[in-house]
Amino acid sequence: MANAPKTSTPAKKQESGNSGNLFASLAIIICFAVGIVVYKFVLGDPSNFIDNNPENQPLPGNYMGMMYHGGPVIPVLLSLFMMVFVFAVERFIVIGRASGTGNVGNFVRKVQSLINGGGIDSAIVECDKQKGSVANVVKAGLLKYKDVSANPGLDSEKSAIAIQKEIEETTALEMPMLEKNLNVLATLVSIGTLTGLLGTVTGMIRAFAALATGGAPDSAQLANGISEALMCTATGIATSTFAIVFYNMLTAKIDKLTYSIDEAGFSIVQTYAANHK
Repeated sequence: MANAPKTSTPAKKQESGNSGNLFASLAIIICFAVGIVVYKFVLGDPSNFIDNNPENQPLPGNYMGMMYHGGPVIPVLLSLFMMVFVFAVERFIVIGRASGTGNVGNFVRKVQSLINGGGIDSAIVECDKQKGSVANVVKAGLLKYKDVSANPGLDSEKSAIAIQKEIEETTALEMPMLEKNLNVLATLVSIGTLTGLLGTVTGMIRAFAALATGGAPDSAQLANGISEALMCTATGIATSTFAIVFYNMLTAKIDKLTYSIDEAGFSIVQTYAANHK
C-alpha cells in the first residue's frame, strides 16, 4: 500500500513537463511579438526624430531613435532581453514553491530533531505543512522508513539501502523540474552578446556604405551611424549580463535545496541504521 501513490507520480511530472514546454514556447513567441511592437511603435515613434520623420536622424541625445536606426537586429535583441526577465521570474517562482511554505533550513533542522527523537509521524506531519519539493523528498524517505520498520524480519542493511534508494528516486523526479528552462538562460548568455555584435557589424557596414556613396565625407553622419550600430552591442551585453546574474542566482538556490535534501536524507538513513543494528 505504501508504494501505491507512486503510480501517478510519473504522469504528474510528465504533465508538469508538458506545461513547462508550452510556457517556454509561448514566452518566446510573445517576447518576439512584443519586441517588434516596441521597435515599430516606441523606438520608431516620429517624435524621436528630426522633423518627426523616422527616416531622418534621431534628435540629439535621443537614444530611442538611435536604437531604431540600429537596424532589424534591434527587435531581436529586445526580445532576447525580455526573455531573460521572463524566464528568470518564472524560475524564481517555481523554485520558491519548491522550497515550501517556510524556511528550508529551519524545516530540515526540525525534521532532523524529530527523526532523532523517534517522531517519524510528527516529521511526516511537518512535511505536509511545509510542502514543496524538499518536503516531498523527505516525506518519501520517511514513508519508506515506516514501511521497512513495519517488517522487522528484513535485513537492516538492505532496508537502509531501500530508504536511500527511495530518496534518490524521488529526488530524481523533483530536481529536473527545478532546472527546467535554465538552459534557456544559459543560451541567452551567449546569444545576447553574439547577436549584439552581429547588429554592430551590419550597422557599421551600412554606415560606411552610405558614406562611400554619399560623395564628400560627412564626419557627423559617420559618427551617428557608428553610434547607432554600437547600440546593438550595448543591448547585447546588457542581455548577457543579466542572464549570467540570474543564472548564477538560480543555480545557487537549486544547490541549496539539493544540499537540504541530502542533509535530511542522510539523517533518515543514519537514524534507521542506528536504531536497527
